[in-house]
Amino acid sequence: MKVAIIVFPGSNCDHDAYYSFKKILNVDTDFVWHKESNLDKYDLIVLPGGFSYGDYLRCGAISRFSPVMKSIVANAKKGKLVIGICNGFQILTESGLLPGALIKNENRQFVCKNVKLRVDNSETNFTNLCNLGDTITIPIAHGEGNYYCEDNVLEELKSNQQVVFRYVDDNGQTQNQSNPNGSKDNIAGIINKQGNVLGMMPHPERNAEKLIGNADGLKILNSILTSFGKN
Repeated sequence: MKVAIIVFPGSNCDHDAYYSFKKILNVDTDFVWHKESNLDKYDLIVLPGGFSYGDYLRCGAISRFSPVMKSIVANAKKGKLVIGICNGFQILTESGLLPGALIKNENRQFVCKNVKLRVDNSETNFTNLCNLGDTITIPIAHGEGNYYCEDNVLEELKSNQQVVFRYVDDNGQTQNQSNPNGSKDNIAGIINKQGNVLGMMPHPERNAEKLIGNADGLKILNSILTSFGKN
């Protein structure tokens, strides 16, 4: 298995993702500059968090035109696994690989804290080590993490079980108080219809070691490895 960590000008979580896959999970991992045009040798493509191109215009709106995106879109259509985290999620929506959009947080403030997520689809390449309804604690750090889509798109996401994670309270319930950014239907992460492209605002790569107090992110990262028969 070989992992590509895509690096755009302004990426700042690329090293977190690299460390998690390379040093913690011992997976062959490369940094890949955004001008690369061929990703065929990689099994997993990771679009990390950060402020690609300074988040000018809209978050991820400029990155979608980087040369590497043509290869990412082509490989995604072939079924290769792609995960976009935070700014990476924004890029996936801007490029059309995932529906909807990420807009400014409802309170217009940058939010950085741990949140609880409920696993609402445990039968994906990214959650196969979780149980349906499990709650995990994952950090967020974003100013534009408010997921929005039209009502008909939301109904389609729900009917196809494409909503993978929702923000919940300590009891696993979706409450307004547990929604840190105003996301529609408390959505924290979604997957495409084909099931190989995941976008999520929380950062599983930032809590992959118990040394920092919480390793819930490993449930997601190890699920990916399991889908390749690595665990």
